[in-house]
Amino acid sequence: MRTLCASTLIGEFFVVGFAGLVAMKDPDLTMSTVWTVCGITMLLCVLLCGVITRPGGVQLGWALQIALIASGFVVPIMFFMGAVFAALWWASIHFGRKIDEAKARFAAQAEAEA
Repeated sequence: MRTLCASTLIGEFFVVGFAGLVAMKDPDLTMSTVWTVCGITMLLCVLLCGVITRPGGVQLGWALQIALIASGFVVPIMFFMGAVFAALWWASIHFGRKIDEAKARFAAQAEAEA
């Protein structure tokens, strides 16, 4: 699960950075505001990669997905991108857990055969 979730978060890291470039074009936003928000979000994406398997890590990831969707109020395409990444986040968790269970089963079988 960790690998799939981390891959999704690193993808979000880049999307948030590109969304920051788009948000800079908004005359109502200052450059410092845009890059402070984007920088914090990008940092959270990277830090969350390391804590995804700890208690509350998945919930923090969901909170990040909600924030990514909500960023569509500033950059409208982020409604779509946020939904795509929320779906990827769900798939990463769902299929990642299945993969972890299968690995544990295969390890138990290999141990029993040895």
